[in-house]
Amino acid sequence: MNPAKVLVVTVLAGTLSIGIALFGERWIADGQTGADSAQGGEHIRSLPDIRLPDPDGREIASNSWAGKVVVVNFWATWCPPCLREMPMLVRLQEAFDTGRLQVVGIAIDSPDAVHRFLDEREINYQILLGNAQTVALSKRLGNRTSGLPFTVVFDRMGRRVFSRTGEISAEELKAAVLPLVQGNSG
Repeated sequence: MNPAKVLVVTVLAGTLSIGIALFGERWIADGQTGADSAQGGEHIRSLPDIRLPDPDGREIASNSWAGKVVVVNFWATWCPPCLREMPMLVRLQEAFDTGRLQVVGIAIDSPDAVHRFLDEREINYQILLGNAQTVALSKRLGNRTSGLPFTVVFDRMGRRVFSRTGEISAEELKAAVLPLVQGNSG
């Protein structure tokens, strides 16, 4: 077989595989029953009731963020893009008082690793310790691949207005957050 035919067959096979995967994902999502939805199959469009411990063991509830723009960032100590985002999140929290904006980092990691990490760095925003249910929550918030980092933004009314799987740029984050914090939206 000549190289051109091999290339065409490879491209067609790859395209067909991707198409089947996307169709299957949509078919599974569309086929969810009410029972699946009750177990968390639906996408969340507003700030959910989150109750997670901070590194000191105090339970923090998401209702403590009511009336604020909330930026939730799912991260892990072993995730290089997550660590690259952290200085940007620190600067964002510095720019606005916590009465208007709350940045929340949810660590998908072991508590010991998070403690060691935080002992070596100064983070000025709230860090919570995630668990297996938190990974499922991130999926319901729009993180289809369960990838890290994953960032989701809620307006002052608690409505999900932005989500992004993967490393977010400062420009992208500013475009999502600044109009909410500076304007009268919500």
